[in-house]
Amino acid sequence: MPPVEVVVVLAAAVFLGAAVQGTIGLGLGLLAAPAAALLAPELVPGTLLWLSLLLPVFTLAREWSDVDWWGLRWAFLGRLPATLLGAWIVSVSSPRVLSVTVGVVILVAVALTARTIRLPMTRGVLVAAGTVSGISGTATSIGGPPLALVYQSELGPRVRSTLAVYFLVGVGVSLAALGVVGELTMVQTTTALWLAPPLVAGFAAASGLRTFVDGGRLRLAVMVVCTLSGATLIVRSLAG
Repeated sequence: MPPVEVVVVLAAAVFLGAAVQGTIGLGLGLLAAPAAALLAPELVPGTLLWLSLLLPVFTLAREWSDVDWWGLRWAFLGRLPATLLGAWIVSVSSPRVLSVTVGVVILVAVALTARTIRLPMTRGVLVAAGTVSGISGTATSIGGPPLALVYQSELGPRVRSTLAVYFLVGVGVSLAALGVVGELTMVQTTTALWLAPPLVAGFAAASGLRTFVDGGRLRLAVMVVCTLSGATLIVRSLAG
């Protein structure tokens, strides 16, 4: 187990990340991943993946009926092969350059969709979003923004529930892969159990925030979180 003070800081980051993700559909990795990478890199990625597997379960318990299964089918068509592609890219290229590239792509997409274009909900766009998400999620642990930008104009329950299924399947595949290659440690799993209570508390705290954000503010919230995700990737890579 990491030192108590490290666990306390991670618990705070997990609480805030769960509150944000419980509100708009993504955000846990944005807040918790940098803290874990800085304070306890031995916990990355296993601990965060276990937590990322648990959080969508709570979302789906509330909003299962709002899942966009048609859109997910096409997003997964891009995501699953791209997971393998992302692993290959990481093995042959600089992780720093890749993270900066993904961060820039996210920021450009935010800028374009903020003022000039709206990404259409078509098969091609969904496959492309799933592909970029699969690569970035595998390489950087931040894979939600590409798909979130496609769904930014949808209603809150649809965004949250669809992303929840997307994360649940994607994270499950990642955990299985880590287990097969022996990179999923007992320390990562045990720490995830210790951080589960603040995760649940953060999701519960999101209850009031969901009502506020769903009142016409969801798109802005998604744009802000995606912008922070892109900036985090760039800053973390350049400072590493």
